[in-house]
Amino acid sequence: MKQVHRLTGFIEREGDGYVSLCLELDLASQGETIEEARQNLVEALELFFETADPSEIQQRLRTEIYVTPIEVAVG
Repeated sequence: MKQVHRLTGFIEREGDGYVSLCLELDLASQGETIEEARQNLVEALELFFETADPSEIQQRLRTEIYVTPIEVAVG
């Protein structure tokens, strides 16, 4: 049975495409659409987990990630 990791994906527009980032492992990918960027990130993560040494996974994996809106007064 495969282990499932629940991770956070962040996608933003960059130029004519999109960049996707996994915050917990600091891995990135890209695509021409949001869905393509998301799927490419999933594939990059699967490849990482298949090939990385367990010590590298442990070293890179951040277990507490918080996404929150922030207000900043300017001027």
